[in-house]
Amino acid sequence: MMLKLKRFVISLLGVLAVGLSMPTVAVEQCKKLTATGNSEYPPYLWRAEDGTKALLGANRLIIDELSKRLGITIQLQDVGSWARAQDMLRTGRIDLMAGAFFTIPRIQYMDYVYPAFLNTTSVVWKKKGGDFSFAGNEDLISHSGVTVINNSFGQSFDVFAKEKLDLMYVASLEQAFKMINRGRAEYALYEKNPGLAYADLLGFKELDILDPPISSEGLYLTVSHKSKCNSGQLRGALAKAVHEMIADGFMDKALQQGLQDWSSFSKK
Repeated sequence: MMLKLKRFVISLLGVLAVGLSMPTVAVEQCKKLTATGNSEYPPYLWRAEDGTKALLGANRLIIDELSKRLGITIQLQDVGSWARAQDMLRTGRIDLMAGAFFTIPRIQYMDYVYPAFLNTTSVVWKKKGGDFSFAGNEDLISHSGVTVINNSFGQSFDVFAKEKLDLMYVASLEQAFKMINRGRAEYALYEKNPGLAYADLLGFKELDILDPPISSEGLYLTVSHKSKCNSGQLRGALAKAVHEMIADGFMDKALQQGLQDWSSFSKK
């Protein structure tokens, strides 16, 4: 009886020792994280042109600062289209998303880090001229539109769009703008600042932005459910750093620097 009790105690201590050591092992294994984002999203993110798959912009500055404050290497990389970036999070091949709106489908495969680190507005784009009266979202119902595959405008508008709107989906913003210029769609839906940046870069001069915006949403850092580094400890550290960076003004400075950097980049 005493021998069995001794064996039980030894086994229990072994289990406790393993359990207590697990957080340390996890921290040691997670000194390097991978991240990606929407690579057609200036001034927040855009592709470098040096063949390195690097991403530039305000969100890059924010990721680099998070890396510095947490003492963890975060490798931000271009993985292709916005749809592919989301799939990389869904399958756990990338750890972090550097900027995503909150939606119900997305919380099925990634955890959001609160608070949002920046905010952005989404708008209706149309070709100059023509008869298109717009005072609110309901006015879009009788028109044909286009947007980028897997793009979101926040949970509320996404539900409205799915139920009420006639929308086509394309791989890039350039394709969407070409479609409204050629009359294949009456309007496009996209975020205001990135849309303005790309319209200027690609030479789309015949576009108007309609008021009011269709949505105003926060941009969040997210962690893949399937990331081996996804833990309460990591999410807590990220949330604390994001909160501090908002409080000390870093996020606003990063956005302003992103705008300046994009202006210089687009003139090359």
